[in-house]
Amino acid sequence: MSSSAPLSLDRIRSTLATESLGQILYLHQALPSTNTEAAALARAGALHGTVVIAESQSSGYGRHGRAWFSPPGLNIYCSIIVRGMGDNLSLAQWLSWVPLVSALAATEAIQQTAAVSLSLKWPNDLLLHERKVGGILCESSVATINDPIVVIGIGLNVNVPPLSFPEELQPIAASLLEASRQPIDRNRLIAQLLLELEQCLGELRSSGSVRLRQAYMARCATLGRHVRVLFTNDHPIVGIAEALSADGALQVRTVPPHPRSQPMPLVDVRAADVIHLRE
Repeated sequence: MSSSAPLSLDRIRSTLATESLGQILYLHQALPSTNTEAAALARAGALHGTVVIAESQSSGYGRHGRAWFSPPGLNIYCSIIVRGMGDNLSLAQWLSWVPLVSALAATEAIQQTAAVSLSLKWPNDLLLHERKVGGILCESSVATINDPIVVIGIGLNVNVPPLSFPEELQPIAASLLEASRQPIDRNRLIAQLLLELEQCLGELRSSGSVRLRQAYMARCATLGRHVRVLFTNDHPIVGIAEALSADGALQVRTVPPHPRSQPMPLVDVRAADVIHLRE
């Protein structure tokens, strides 16, 4: 598996235009997990905006602890420490929206840097033609009610040749290389990602989620789809994903038991696996 141009702190900083995110940058050749490393730094008092990047991960993971394919020299694995939340949202709203706007920021950065348009699968998967290109994993801790700490982990398949994915992932995974048809500068993409993320989080802090909700919905491939929702501690449901609530929940109208039944009420889904069903 051939590698792309290596990551470099100097090259990332050469196009970095943020005020806080990435002003403290750690770049490792290999880590078990950037989220684990960033969480340890956060517990030790690392400043808001500290970023941990790795060329490879030996124990990368996504939601529910699922292993994340993390070959060296091809992709982006980074984690950002975010402290505080502003005064316009409750703690629950902040923690609900951060993963969604992080995914939105990633799609915007990819559009700007690589001219590749991705869609979003609720809550925070990045899709290219229904195959997963990237994902967001946010892990939070709350020192005080007004000073939550969130580690935003971002994994993006950037320059992986399609046939280099493990056989079991080839039907469901994709990389930006497939759409761009040429290697993508990961250093520039990281810098743009941090800028888009800083702007989205800044807007969420200062103005709330109104415009960001509209921008997310415009990219969300889940809305309007038949979906199966798998809860951790409840029975699954099947229905149509109709809307996104003010707090970022996916609103699903379940299928009625009989064709002539009254419409079923909307179910607000806040924590679950959502599967797009074939139409």
